Amino acid sequence: MDAAATLEKFRNASLPRVIQGGMGFAVSSWRLASEVSRAGQLGVVSGTGLDVVLARRLQDGDHGGAIRRALAAFPVPAMAARVRERYFLPEGRAEGAEYAPIPRLAIQQSELAQELSIVGNFVEVWLAKEGHDGLVGVNYLEKLQMATPAATYGAMLAGVDYVLMGAGIPRNIPSLLNDLAEHKDVEFPIDVVGADPGAFTVKLNPKELLGAARAKLKRPKFLAIVSAHILATYLARDEHARPDGFVVEGPTAGGHNAPPRGKLVLDETGQPVFGPRDEADISEVAACGLPFWLAGGRGTPEGLLDSEAQGAAGVQVGTLFALSEDSGLDSDIRAMLVSEARDGTLSVRTDRLASPTGFPFKVAQVEGSLSDPAILAERPRLCDIGFLVTAYQVREGKAGYRCPAEPVKIFESKGGNPEETAGRVCLCNALTANVGLPQTREDGYTEKALVTLGTDLDGCHSLAKIFPGGWSARQALDWILGALPSAPVLPVAFAARAASLA
Repeated sequence: MDAAATLEKFRNASLPRVIQGGMGFAVSSWRLASEVSRAGQLGVVSGTGLDVVLARRLQDGDHGGAIRRALAAFPVPAMAARVRERYFLPEGRAEGAEYAPIPRLAIQQSELAQELSIVGNFVEVWLAKEGHDGLVGVNYLEKLQMATPAATYGAMLAGVDYVLMGAGIPRNIPSLLNDLAEHKDVEFPIDVVGADPGAFTVKLNPKELLGAARAKLKRPKFLAIVSAHILATYLARDEHARPDGFVVEGPTAGGHNAPPRGKLVLDETGQPVFGPRDEADISEVAACGLPFWLAGGRGTPEGLLDSEAQGAAGVQVGTLFALSEDSGLDSDIRAMLVSEARDGTLSVRTDRLASPTGFPFKVAQVEGSLSDPAILAERPRLCDIGFLVTAYQVREGKAGYRCPAEPVKIFESKGGNPEETAGRVCLCNALTANVGLPQTREDGYTEKALVTLGTDLDGCHSLAKIFPGGWSARQALDWILGALPSAPVLPVAFAARAASLA
């Protein structure tokens, strides 16, 4: 089937042309996802850390009442009430007060931990879907396996339409969605260093948590985020791991990225050089017979048409939406980034060491953030949220948890290689700071931000010329779709392509 016929099939299936990417802790907020969804495309909330996001929003007083409105819609009022009573402060925190801690991720999970994760994901998805019938997705990281069952169940209780997952091999997600749709007990396998596969699992018992029998839930579609066609082929041919489609990320996509597949080569500025081997073979992905979207430097009218010409259903776009006024980014940080995009001074670098996950991480160079080595050096080294910990076997049947961003001596005492701690950044705390929820310590230290964006900024520069004061999610979307009167005229080649695909 040629690209035009494939695209026609996708459009007949009412698939979105644009997926708004899932970014950070609540950068892809419910407000952003709602705006994109209302416009007829796929709005996506970030599912990472929604338990800590919910707890901190409640402690800040829930101005406007949106969180409490969603809690009132939760299908088990007693569970929602427990979360509210534990964290809600009507007047908000006192100035300089610390946020109350939440339960840390673990394989053996308390009822409190699972309830907070379920409710947090329900709230974000429910608010994104409130008041319209558009499609809403949720994005998770495969690395956060211990959080996945409860978080996914909460999103499904809110009627999420799509689940997207990257940063690993999400082979167990299709069966998880099937089981949760029927409220079945789950034993979700967890990768534990030093243990045999399947030796450790996270257990979730929906009937015990929710009580009375429930009607079957809608099973959301699953999109696997991949960077290599080999992974797409592997997942597609396994009936238990087969997703409903793919998002294919190129090396310029923001957030976590796959490292270069060949020998590491650095340019004159110390940045890794990506070559042809780092690009997925799109024809091989298309041969899997599943819908796919291209991501990484695709957030332009030309990028959309070029992707469709290769047989894609459309594109996934992150950076343009992250900088929109509807995103969850702190308003001062966003204003600074938009100003730099307008002036052509916005810079994003690939940091091979910053992320505790071991994946390269795209970092925007923002004044006053942890992208400044001097600012990073001032931060006390600690790990008190722990979403990115690695589980390791202490002895048979017992696991411990370590993170290369925690204090070096503690990491080493847990069997970690101290060399792995060099250059690591506590992303968990930094990402909460990105969205205006930074922890304040007893000693007065307030956590600093670390912003991730894609490295291809052409779309940002173009949009900043049209909207120098900033743009909304709807304006960014209209520009990508070519619906703005002030959008740049497409080159002849792309105009001809668009006509052939119409």
